[in-house]
Amino acid sequence: MSSSKFHFRVTEQVWPLDKPFRIARGTRTEARVIVVDANDGEHAGHAEAVPSKRYGETIESTIAQLKQIFSTEETFDRQQLQQLLPAGAARNALDCALWDVEAKVSGKRAWELANIQIANAVETAFTISLDTPEIMAVAAKANANAPILKLKLGGDNLDLPRIEAVRQEAPAARLIVDANESWSPSHYRNIVSALPRLGVELIEQPFPADADDVLETLDHPVPVCADESCHTTADLPRLVNRYEVINVKLDKTGGLTEALRLTQSARQNGFKILIGCMACTSLGIAPARLLASSADYIDLDGPLLLAGDRHHPLSYEAGKVGLPSRELWG
Repeated sequence: MSSSKFHFRVTEQVWPLDKPFRIARGTRTEARVIVVDANDGEHAGHAEAVPSKRYGETIESTIAQLKQIFSTEETFDRQQLQQLLPAGAARNALDCALWDVEAKVSGKRAWELANIQIANAVETAFTISLDTPEIMAVAAKANANAPILKLKLGGDNLDLPRIEAVRQEAPAARLIVDANESWSPSHYRNIVSALPRLGVELIEQPFPADADDVLETLDHPVPVCADESCHTTADLPRLVNRYEVINVKLDKTGGLTEALRLTQSARQNGFKILIGCMACTSLGIAPARLLASSADYIDLDGPLLLAGDRHHPLSYEAGKVGLPSRELWG
């Protein structure tokens, strides 16, 4: 579908978080997102993206990228868009808005257009913000019935006590840990052998993306997942001997179109798949939800971190996330 008749609009929105959310790189109290609207006069599509400071993006730079495309490109489709914009938040919002329009024009759901077998509800992780072991234990107790807990870790000597404290309060939950690039090789060696007995199933991005070659020399008693190290299909070749799992986020891939390619190629290369997200509303999660039906791990809890969500939100019940309604997206 070409965009020849489209009128585009991009806006910034701020969504307060339910409570401050902390990772190794810092603390946030709100989700700042951009929303792209694509309107052909008859059908309107919408999508959301979250610019990331970690990847050199700001709300302002992302909006500027989009406005340049809107003013210089008269017609383009989703495939051409992959060359017009680099992978990132700007392309994500525009790509997913075009998917939404296609679904509305065709009368089909986006997963039908993508030829995806969809599951009505899938289990998602719930993320526990980085804090002291005692505070993280309180959060774990409050969410002890969640099927999967994802713990943010900091690369300091409290990481193991954090996991132990959470495990004590949530004995039945599956556990994933996410270091957000904060570990050193010595910290990894000191901590990793204790993780299997605590039931940790996955270590997400222990090392900085530009220093993850050390993973080729370390033991992996727990599978390791690439997040900051993996954006698009082009990243896969150098990850093969370093990671067992990749985290697919639409804000990194630059939309659903590339995310579909990445997941297929990752499978062919023997990787397992984690579908992840930023702190965002249900509109940001909806396109990623299409990929969750066949994923090994699902971390689509962004809206659960917010103080409020959009109209027609995704349903989150008993640790499972449902399908987006037509009114929301796709």
